[in-house]
Amino acid sequence: MNSRDERMGFIGKFLVFGAGLALLVGAGIGGLWYKLSQPAPIPKLELQYWGPGKAKADDITIKPFKINVSNEVLEDLRDRLDLLPPLTPPLEGANFRYGFNSDYLQKVVQFWQNEYDWRSRETFLNSLPQFSTQVGGLQLHFIHAKPREVPAGVRVLPLLLLHGWPGSVREFYELIPLLTAARPGAGFVFEVVAPSLPGFGFSEGAAKPGLGPAQMGVLFRALMERLGHKEFYVQGGDWGHVIGSAMATLFPKSVLGFHTNMVFLTTPLSQFRLLLGSFIPSLVVEPEHYNKVYPIVKNFMYILEESGYFHLQTTKPDTVGVSLRDSAVGLAAYILEKFSTWTDKDWRSLPDGNLEKKFSLTNLLDNVMIYWVSGSITTSMRLYSEAFTKQYLGLQIDSVPCIVPTAVANFPNELSYTPKKIAEDKYRNLVQFSHLPRGGHFAAFEEPQLLANDLWDAVENIRKIRFQSLSKIKK
Repeated sequence: MNSRDERMGFIGKFLVFGAGLALLVGAGIGGLWYKLSQPAPIPKLELQYWGPGKAKADDITIKPFKINVSNEVLEDLRDRLDLLPPLTPPLEGANFRYGFNSDYLQKVVQFWQNEYDWRSRETFLNSLPQFSTQVGGLQLHFIHAKPREVPAGVRVLPLLLLHGWPGSVREFYELIPLLTAARPGAGFVFEVVAPSLPGFGFSEGAAKPGLGPAQMGVLFRALMERLGHKEFYVQGGDWGHVIGSAMATLFPKSVLGFHTNMVFLTTPLSQFRLLLGSFIPSLVVEPEHYNKVYPIVKNFMYILEESGYFHLQTTKPDTVGVSLRDSAVGLAAYILEKFSTWTDKDWRSLPDGNLEKKFSLTNLLDNVMIYWVSGSITTSMRLYSEAFTKQYLGLQIDSVPCIVPTAVANFPNELSYTPKKIAEDKYRNLVQFSHLPRGGHFAAFEEPQLLANDLWDAVENIRKIRFQSLSKIKK
């Protein structure tokens, strides 16, 4: 056999080997894909008792609620601000890259001492109707805002509005009036229920471990039913997304539609798809959004840099909570730093964190004060721990397909971006996937009009789909 025949034989064997290897790899990927894409079973969660001591019946009375902080609490705060020791000077040129710039923090404290008036802000916060009732052994606080005028032929749709951390219901005060006022030509208007999450603000925190996002969803479903709403819409971002997503997944007969401004999925399938997209990005994300996902290392390093708080709160919330409960200025720095960096990561390079570009110090301190006067910082941070226990992760809620009509509003400066193709793995009835022109993590607080517009459009689309489906059933 001549050398040419030997070469051709070798090439033939190599091609056969290569084809076989490709088939094995393909089969392996296919098998792994099939295994990862299998839906998890729907967990069954019932209403539990989270209050202190032995379980007892709830007081189902719905009582009017007014924020009324005692003079003693305000005097104590004033003393703490006056006795603030000298702050450590920031590094030259560090701005917000090492955390909250202490030079700018001095300005915040001076404003807090000399210009911020809690009593007038208390009046403002009480301008929206608020109530409380006991659910699962916990006293829950909530805003319940109904439209003042409902034109003939316009339906009133119940909407559950859910906040996250380190936010509060304060984020919704500019948004709610945009939702409860009828729009010309629209066939509906919203009746808004915006609860403080358990352990946040004026809602009581759990006395027992285990109150994770899905369990909070069970409480809020019970709250909505007590208010007379067996069916309702849900909107949320941050923890509001996680809780709302769990509700839409577990209670598809109760949730008419789900709108979120922050999709965050960490299922094995989503991670596998992201890995494949590292080689062929078009398999995962549209070209115009490549830089929001890839390179993975660059985006991962940003998340890692900004997630120190996450590791603390997931593991030792009660330890860090002692410091934040003891120091009002420390609490303000810890919370307000997030309102800078999470609104726009580039603001870390500015000495004032650009905080006053999107927010006023008055509005920001409203949110800080809700945490301070209620003493809720520790109980709020416990939600991180509860969401990452072995027991909670074992529920695999993100791996259970959600069939409820879902809409996603993507704000360009959000902490992370979930491509539409990955979102569709979870949300099988994705009716709207929009990209907004500006805004970051605190969408309701930053851009209430943009969020309201997207929500109105989403519910309009959901209602059209539901109407078309009902029409087909009747035929």
